[in-house]
Amino acid sequence: MRLKEAKQYVADKLGVTPFDLSDPVVMTDVRNEYGFGRVHSYAISQPWQANQIEAKFNIARVLDVPINSVEKFKERTAPTGGSR
Repeated sequence: MRLKEAKQYVADKLGVTPFDLSDPVVMTDVRNEYGFGRVHSYAISQPWQANQIEAKFNIARVLDVPINSVEKFKERTAPTGGSR
C-alpha cells in the first residue's frame, strides 16, 4: 500500500481526515479514545492509560492490521495444551 493510501486507510478507520493524523491535539483525543497510549516522552502516564504492548494490541485491533510484535507476543503466550 502506498503512503497516501495507507494514510487514508488509517484516517477512515479512526474517523478522522488524513490531515488530522498529523494534528497532535486531534490525535491525543483519538489515542485516548482507542487506548493507543501516549507518544510524548514528557507526558506522564496514568494508571488507566494503555501501556506500550497494550497500545500496540489496540492499534492492531482498531486498524485491523498485523503488527509483528503483537503477533510474536501472541505466539509466545499462547497456551501449549500441556500442564505445569
